[in-house]
Amino acid sequence: MIEFVLTDIEGTTTSIDFVHQNLFSYASDKLESFLFEHGEEAEIAALLPSFMPLWQKKNKGHSWSSTAQLVTLIRDLIREDSKDPALKKLQGHIWRVGYESGDVKGHVYDDVPQAFKRWQEQGLKIGIYSSGSVLAQRLLFGHSVAGDLNSYISANFDTQVGAKREPSSYSNISTALKLPPEHILFLSDIAEELQAAQQAGMKVLHLARDRNSIIPGKFDSVSRFSDIKINAK
Repeated sequence: MIEFVLTDIEGTTTSIDFVHQNLFSYASDKLESFLFEHGEEAEIAALLPSFMPLWQKKNKGHSWSSTAQLVTLIRDLIREDSKDPALKKLQGHIWRVGYESGDVKGHVYDDVPQAFKRWQEQGLKIGIYSSGSVLAQRLLFGHSVAGDLNSYISANFDTQVGAKREPSSYSNISTALKLPPEHILFLSDIAEELQAAQQAGMKVLHLARDRNSIIPGKFDSVSRFSDIKINAK
């Protein structure tokens, strides 16, 4: 029986276009001014040296000599949808400014809040696992177009537990939740993530929302959260 629903964000609870066209563009556009205003704050200053190895890899071992070069590097990483942990953390801090100012509202599909409410009423717990940082996750759901949804979410996981296409990551989540993996249902639009979760023993369900991404014969698939039927423990 299912006790916990673990869901991806991009393409699952939230439009891929919102993430790539709105959030990524916002981070790229505001990056330079953000670094000027917040770059000396302890948490941000501690992140910036993490980008040096990436710069040196692209530039024959040379260090950057200006903030403009750092900005160019980070904008390239955003455009490439890099999963670099430092980038994800920095984006989260930039997005926080946007969310808190009201410039950004987190997109969620209209069936997501109703499903979260229904599952909570069934006694299920809900968690998020995304390559975006925990900060970014909580900002998106806390400032969503449907209001603050964080009260429904009891756990957040990012790539600190491991890469999303590695079975060990899902085993780590199961251990953190103190639940057998077969009592966890994982929702995602990505076949490789579903396969990894399944190999770790979780139940899985494929969400086909933004893409024509039905995966014949491999996973059960739905197009909306309202189509998900769960027999809770």
